[in-house]
Amino acid sequence: MSEAEQSFGITLEQVSDYEFRVRFDGTAIPDLITDETSPLGGDAGPNPTHLIATAVANCLAASLLFALRKYKNSPGTIGARAKLSMARNEHGRLRVTHIGVDLQLADKAEVLAHLDRALAQFEDFCIATQSVRQGIKVDVSVHDGEGKLLPLPEAG
Repeated sequence: MSEAEQSFGITLEQVSDYEFRVRFDGTAIPDLITDETSPLGGDAGPNPTHLIATAVANCLAASLLFALRKYKNSPGTIGARAKLSMARNEHGRLRVTHIGVDLQLADKAEVLAHLDRALAQFEDFCIATQSVRQGIKVDVSVHDGEGKLLPLPEAG
């Protein structure tokens, strides 16, 4: 890994059924419970698809705040609403097809210095949104209870 690259890890542990405890390795961040929605899961926490929408909306709101502060603004509270759409692909599997995010500033546009510049660049600061837009390579391996690596078919 080059000096410019960064990485972090998480650890998942099944609690019961589709409920998992997520630990953010090497941090003091409290554990997070995730779960699938009913009837499959028990709604004990957000599911992975909820977390995708959360990541994109949160990243955009934080990036807008960063861009506004870069130009010496002290904006009021920023809010965000996200709507994620899913549809079945050619194999009948649900996939995320669209995420719409609406950001809400507390301030009138006229009181924010260099708002045009901030709006022109804030999305570029957003790691999650830009990564989702480009697609992310994901490598997967599966080990059995004895640590043996199991063969996986080619992803399709």
